[in-house]
Amino acid sequence: MGIVFKQSLSNLIITYVGFGIGAINTLFLYTQFLTDAYYGLVGVILSTSAILMPLMAFGVPNTIVKYYSNFQHGKTLDGFLTLMLLLPLLLIIPIALLSFVAEDAIGLFLANKNLIVKDYVWYIFLIAIAMAYFEIFYAWSKVQMRSVFGNFMKEVFVRVGVSVLLLLVYFDVISVSVFLKALVGVYLLRTFLMKLYVVRFKMIRIQFRFPKMTRDILTYSTLIILGGSTAVVLLEIDRFMINQFIQIENVAYYTVAIFIASVIAVPSRAMHQITYPLTAELMNRKDLVALKKLYQKSSLTLFIVAGLVFALIVLNLNDLFLLVPEAYRGGFYIVGLIGLAKVFDALLGNNNAILFNSDYYRALLLMGAFLAICAVLLNIWLIPVFGINGAAIASFSAVVIYNGIKLIYVKSKFKIQPFTRETGKVLLLLVVVCVLFYALQFSFHPMINITLKSILICAMYIGILYRFKISEDVFGILTKYLGPK
Repeated sequence: MGIVFKQSLSNLIITYVGFGIGAINTLFLYTQFLTDAYYGLVGVILSTSAILMPLMAFGVPNTIVKYYSNFQHGKTLDGFLTLMLLLPLLLIIPIALLSFVAEDAIGLFLANKNLIVKDYVWYIFLIAIAMAYFEIFYAWSKVQMRSVFGNFMKEVFVRVGVSVLLLLVYFDVISVSVFLKALVGVYLLRTFLMKLYVVRFKMIRIQFRFPKMTRDILTYSTLIILGGSTAVVLLEIDRFMINQFIQIENVAYYTVAIFIASVIAVPSRAMHQITYPLTAELMNRKDLVALKKLYQKSSLTLFIVAGLVFALIVLNLNDLFLLVPEAYRGGFYIVGLIGLAKVFDALLGNNNAILFNSDYYRALLLMGAFLAICAVLLNIWLIPVFGINGAAIASFSAVVIYNGIKLIYVKSKFKIQPFTRETGKVLLLLVVVCVLFYALQFSFHPMINITLKSILICAMYIGILYRFKISEDVFGILTKYLGPK
């Protein structure tokens, strides 16, 4: 786990830099430089593209991680990688033809409540393709333990591009229409640069002699579409459904609240870049002892970091909302619910990697598909009644049910679970911190208030972790900066 923590640190820093830039875009540039309707339109385009992405990718990113270690040399590896590049076309080409023939019908469906969405079908399609092939090349780099550049492109590159484009809109260099076209270009450029990066380490040599286990690979890739779609649906369906039932401006308001809560997921995203291929390797070796250790340590480490971020967000939320336009300040309930869901995700550690790389992935994928349908139905029911709060309730409920099933399933099949005594200690620490600091309010500028309270919270939280050595990995990192206890 020590190597995981070290390699994850670079990804964590990059991811937080990306989220810092994203915070500037989401909370300030978008809200000031675009109208609420156009900001909502951007949210609909990106969320719909993200929902389509697993279909476009045909499960290939997960398949590369699972099977790459079986092909290490020569033509067998070239045949495997060629297959990985061609598989997505099985769905991309039919979807492209459907989009061409039925563009107006698709546009009218997307514009059911908001006509502004009607003319952006191809924007959604192109971004979805770019996202899919980016994830394929990114997975290609991760199996070679070179995840840092890909993480930079995923978390930083697009957000910097958006910042530049929004500033060009503000200074009237480009129109909003050109901004939306350029946004598509940024995603396509990111994919092209990622492809150039990975061929530096393994040149693409087209080889049509596919591996002997091609049938197993195709079965896995086809089924993993359900898994990838389930995860994305649980994350993105709410914004898509808001567009279908209420005014598109609400997508913008919801996007701001969701972004604030999504910062909690940054540690998980950073660590999973390295734990996923390591888990696949352990599963292939059938080393359950090491797998249990990785499971519990990844869970504890992520819970510690995600719990701290959750506390910092919730305890500073009133001041944070004072920094954005008044229309965007009604998301306290959304941030709290989605934030708790993200903490639960972190608590599961590398649970997803275990399941998707095991022989039991089929059953889980069916469960996930059922829960994705439940998420859609919950959104259909709750959004018309409670508006954007209904979307948050639907997402929170679906995530809790889905994670609960995964937790029980891993326990039943592998006889391992992520919780230890230290998990309870961290939970108690978080409760104490939230209770103590909830009522503490300063009367300065919101930025000063946030800074002061955050320093006090971090000092107490980190100090207790260090004093009582609750996590070996966290203690090891802290010792480097604070010295031996």
